Amino acid sequence: MTQEEFSIKCPACEQGIIVISKTMYDLPDKDKMLILKFECDKCSFFKNDIIPLTTNMDSGVMTLEITNEADLKSKIYRSPMGKLEIPELELEVEPGPRADFYYTNVEGILLRFENAVSIYRNNLEEDDQQIVEIEKLQNDLKKAMKGKLKFTLIITDTQGGSYIIPQDKSKYTFEKLMKNDLE
Repeated sequence: MTQEEFSIKCPACEQGIIVISKTMYDLPDKDKMLILKFECDKCSFFKNDIIPLTTNMDSGVMTLEITNEADLKSKIYRSPMGKLEIPELELEVEPGPRADFYYTNVEGILLRFENAVSIYRNNLEEDDQQIVEIEKLQNDLKKAMKGKLKFTLIITDTQGGSYIIPQDKSKYTFEKLMKNDLE
């Protein structure tokens, strides 16, 4: 693990200095990660980015079938340009310029969705008609996190950079996008 630090003027408060810490990290499975930490010394601006350095650069559609608890340990790297979907639960994360890198596993993705759905549920009025549907989704997410709900995780990345490292390679497919698919 190697570490470096840099600093720039804070774009949020324009008075503080953002210290940028850059750390190279070697993972046990031979992957390498670049971890960037941005923190202002005056205001509350703070951001972390994790960038894998051993990434797939092909644009394409990655599909992983989740059928049991072991599949939840499959590694997921979603670049900011990757669209992540779980069609059976009607959940998706759109790509965009402010999107974060994800480096986690399938279980971590489900936890992110569970957190987002809980926040949404907590902001509904008690007589809202969506509550029944949201509570069903929460129950389905709990089943999925125990490996008791079969589902498909799909990442579509038109720029390349996202990848899946499956626990069971027979449940994974990659379809490369051709130039005419991207237009």
